[in-house]
Amino acid sequence: MNNLRSRVLIITYYWPPGTGAGVFRWLKFSKYLRDYGWEPVVYTPENPEAQGTDHTLEEDVPEGMTIIRRPIREPYGIYKALTGRRREEKIQSGFLSEGRKPNPADKAAAWIRGNFFIPDARKFWIRPSVNFLREWLKDNPVDVMVSTGPPHSMHMIALELKKQTGLPWLADFRDPWTQIDFYDKLMLTGLADKKHRKLEKQVLETADSVVTVSRGCARGLEEIAQKPVEVISNGFDPEDFRDLPTFQHKKFSLTHMGSMNADRNHESLWQALSHLRDNLASFPHDLTLRFIGKTDYSVKEYLKKYNLLSHSEFIAPLPHRKALKMAADSAVLLLPLNNTPNAAGITTGKLFEYLGLRRPILCIGPEDGDAARIIRETQSGHTVGFDDRERLKEILLSWYEWFLKGKLHANNTDSEKYSRARQTEQLVSLLDQARENVSSL
Repeated sequence: MNNLRSRVLIITYYWPPGTGAGVFRWLKFSKYLRDYGWEPVVYTPENPEAQGTDHTLEEDVPEGMTIIRRPIREPYGIYKALTGRRREEKIQSGFLSEGRKPNPADKAAAWIRGNFFIPDARKFWIRPSVNFLREWLKDNPVDVMVSTGPPHSMHMIALELKKQTGLPWLADFRDPWTQIDFYDKLMLTGLADKKHRKLEKQVLETADSVVTVSRGCARGLEEIAQKPVEVISNGFDPEDFRDLPTFQHKKFSLTHMGSMNADRNHESLWQALSHLRDNLASFPHDLTLRFIGKTDYSVKEYLKKYNLLSHSEFIAPLPHRKALKMAADSAVLLLPLNNTPNAAGITTGKLFEYLGLRRPILCIGPEDGDAARIIRETQSGHTVGFDDRERLKEILLSWYEWFLKGKLHANNTDSEKYSRARQTEQLVSLLDQARENVSSL
């Protein structure tokens, strides 16, 4: 290890071989930090409730990097017992239910989750982590620490360490806290809501720097913090997209990668596709809908309602590289955003993966939102309002005509600005500033 490097402690719940959208941001930052003179050190659970396992992601972990894994105790056994789930079944984020409609037991468990486990079910890891890291840091000093959430218990660990050590702290919000799209589904009492908001405000006010993924999210956090919030968007790693297959124009395939929850289930899309199927002779033969990952039961109900189920393929979560290979052979990449009050600020990680795939993106969401802005500036597709069925039909028909000619593609101009290396360069400027602010005291 180069002893001249500055060191950053990264407190994260999500880390390989676990999977899920929360893994990639700090895995990729860690991959490139050494190029800018920073040595990452990761603190993470050794037994998390991960959504899945993908050992291929470990290939991106820098050789010789320090990874501290400590046991975590989570109350998911009780949650699974209350909701009738199998012990080995993984708990999905964002209230996604694959097999059935949520029942009263699910709602009761959600109420318990929101009102008793504050800020989240990882709260029991806060005190043991603070105690361990406080002692560990005495013999293993770092220059800056980072916490990334959700889960926001990671921020609570950093908050307490900040109080006890004064270590410079950057708090990274991959998603909002009280402004997240499913906050109302937690069915919080007034007291619980007050506690969530109090902890959120403490984190935002105490952290030396606050970072988030979009301008919309930043504006929401700035209203609470009353201080500037930096934006470092998610991105894509060009190395992940080398030697992928090219689209062969064999099927007019619309692919969605990742979790397809109920808030992304937009009836207007199914209506538009159903109309084209019923009015274009060749369309039923060419149409394929492909869902790679977890799919909510409500999506399948709508597909059945609009006679699209026979055109649909449901693929279990795949290792990252395999998912990209499958998605690369797609006519169109689907990006339905959550139809929730914070939709304008949503820029999901899959948006940037889609940029790397260089296939046309169909985004369903606010036409003046952050995702729409990125799609416009990169000329990578179109954004259509949640209920604009006619516009959806128009775009899909146009793309289908180009598909029949064998010429359907996306321009994808200037997407390199969203490479993971470029995002890491932005991060490093904040880390350097935090380190220098302390050294100048």
